Amino acid sequence: MAEPDLAGARVERVLDAAGELLVRWGYQRVTIDEVARHARIGKGTVYLHFRTKEALFLTVLLRTQRGVTERIAQRAEEDPAYALPSRLMGALYRELSTDPVLRALFLADVEVLGRLAHEAADTLGELGSRRDAVLAEHFRLLRAAGCLRADLPLPAQLYVFSAVAGGFVFLGGVPAQDTQPQLSTDERAGLLERTVAAAVEVPEPPADGLARVAPAVAALYRSLLEHIDIEWRSLAR
Repeated sequence: MAEPDLAGARVERVLDAAGELLVRWGYQRVTIDEVARHARIGKGTVYLHFRTKEALFLTVLLRTQRGVTERIAQRAEEDPAYALPSRLMGALYRELSTDPVLRALFLADVEVLGRLAHEAADTLGELGSRRDAVLAEHFRLLRAAGCLRADLPLPAQLYVFSAVAGGFVFLGGVPAQDTQPQLSTDERAGLLERTVAAAVEVPEPPADGLARVAPAVAALYRSLLEHIDIEWRSLAR
């Protein structure tokens, strides 16, 4: 029987503790001492794997970004319908509602990330640019397959998509007023899917077009994983 990867399990425990404290206290207040105490290991053990506090928390954000990117690719591989922007965003919205680290990363939440958002600008900014390029190619593939509307140029269509998705995510984090309807996460995700579909997709995306494009869409997001892994390795000891 293979030996368990104790070092890997220990790193995961450190990252879990750091992510929880990041959301609870914010980057400015969390110390390596607190992370070690929360992970039930020695402070020196944290530094064994991460050179600095910044490296540790950048790895937390990269792990979160890697996880959601992996799941986008996997969904498109398993069900071509998830290559559609509406289905992609519905699934992502549900994840954002349950993963506070992902939410902070997606919204660049300065209250949570603090100085880390500035210090991480080079690393996360480059990945953000690559992610934007992947999304643009994703949309180009769908447009060529007749799955998206063609009444707007691609840059305008991408803007509409981002504005709709960002608006739903932002409003989902604002406490509802008494006069606002109380909607469940699934209800909000369903409304987001309907709104994105109406804004950018054709009424009945052709199943054969989706089946043809979905593997290429999955490959696009898997290519993004390679860049995330390169950044991740650069932070590891």
